[in-house]
Amino acid sequence: MASIVNHHRVDDAGLGALRQPRQDIVAENAAGEDRFELAHGPFRRYRRTLEVRSEAAGATHQVTERIEFSVAAALWRPLLTWPVRRALRRPRRPGWQPWWAPPERLSSAQSTTLALLTALNLVSAYLGTTLSQTLTFVADDFNADPGAQGLVLAVARVGVVVTLAATALADRAGRRLVRPLLTVACLILATTALAPSLALFGLAQTLTRGLTTGVDIVILVLAAEMMPARCRAWAASIITLVGGLGSGMVVWLLPLADRSEGAWRLLYLPPLLFAPLVWWAGRRLPESGRFEAARASRAEPRSPDRAKPTGIRAVRGRLVLLGLAAFLLLAFAAPAGQFQNEFLRSERGYTAARITLFTLVTSTPAGVGVFLGGRLAERYGRRAIGATGICLGTICTATAYFSFGWTLWLWSVAGTITAGLTVPAMRVYGPELFPTHLRSRANGITTVAGVSGSATGVLLTGMLADRAGSLSWPIAMLAVGPIIVAILVISVYPETARRTLEELNPEDAPLDDAPIPGAPTHPQ
Repeated sequence: MASIVNHHRVDDAGLGALRQPRQDIVAENAAGEDRFELAHGPFRRYRRTLEVRSEAAGATHQVTERIEFSVAAALWRPLLTWPVRRALRRPRRPGWQPWWAPPERLSSAQSTTLALLTALNLVSAYLGTTLSQTLTFVADDFNADPGAQGLVLAVARVGVVVTLAATALADRAGRRLVRPLLTVACLILATTALAPSLALFGLAQTLTRGLTTGVDIVILVLAAEMMPARCRAWAASIITLVGGLGSGMVVWLLPLADRSEGAWRLLYLPPLLFAPLVWWAGRRLPESGRFEAARASRAEPRSPDRAKPTGIRAVRGRLVLLGLAAFLLLAFAAPAGQFQNEFLRSERGYTAARITLFTLVTSTPAGVGVFLGGRLAERYGRRAIGATGICLGTICTATAYFSFGWTLWLWSVAGTITAGLTVPAMRVYGPELFPTHLRSRANGITTVAGVSGSATGVLLTGMLADRAGSLSWPIAMLAVGPIIVAILVISVYPETARRTLEELNPEDAPLDDAPIPGAPTHPQ
């Protein structure tokens, strides 16, 4: 346990304040004279004790305050102990949270779950990024042109069939299914290092993509089901940021691909190291309280006052709305991201090392946009932040494909930051707009639409680039889609910020007053 020791010289009023249970980043319970223990907060263990020595006159007191704590953050505990220590140094106003913390205090279970989910998402992001980052080098090794690359990227989307099966099973068997799914994905991707042809390379990527996409959906669903109403978009931003770290790990290793024609295979060995981590984190991942409650309620005989099951037909409007948005957004974003290395290498003459530098410099600032997007989406709503980020991100990204020199870097940085604003608001809509028993499945269906859009986008971009001799104009043509989505978001999408999942999906309303396991014990 980490510890903090504070020395105070206070009067009677100051001593009385120190003897009050804290209600800021931690909620305390009095556990005896001058002893306080954890009532609610993101800690595995916590206690605060006071040692009081009063002077003879009794007007002033020497107080030694000792705080001992262990953050409920699994693998991330060493990174979070220092900022938490600073936040605990002195008591704050009730409900206060530091700028880097969630808008609302998390429980120990919620904090642990989020930490484990981010670790799993880091692995999933690495697996999902290898294709786009290494394809240009794989194509060189197998003498494939941009059209063949586009075909591989499109065929990899067929793995969405595996995604649909995984998400349907997660609605039946539970959210902890992420452990076996991600472990298998690690092992399959590792076999890619032995691929003797582009076809077998694509097959391994297809299976891996299907599994990791399903894992990503279930991770986001579990996070939404465990988080307080005012923290869902923030949690999506944290998961996305850590996923960016996983994607960045591929970029860090990318210079290895310059060593020889087949050196790209080295980037497919780390998943063998990830598999034990996935198994360890998955074992400690708790089941969603909302999933358990929904499964129990659906097993009970239906009472007259119980809400009618929602079903696919009743949510068809939401499915169409989210599916159309996913199609149009990914029809632009997939080729814009996945052909970037080909564009830099073939049209701007970048080496692998320079591509790595460019990607790190222009992509890293996206974290600023994602973090701000999570905060702003909780404060100002999903619609305003989502529409603004979509418009600005699309314009900046498309302009970068027509730029040279330092302007290419500038527009790329602007595009990643502004597009990052969009991510938390748009990602959290999927889990929010569907009832628990359909949540993973419905998101799997919208993912099919998104995968269809990305496949369409990369195929069109590959074919048009072969004819035009450039990737710039195909990317610009597809930029119309996200602008349409921005108009839909601001005019048609419902606002879900600060509303509980049960408000958004009345069928999920608890049948009694028993608290949902893992939910906050303080008012939302």
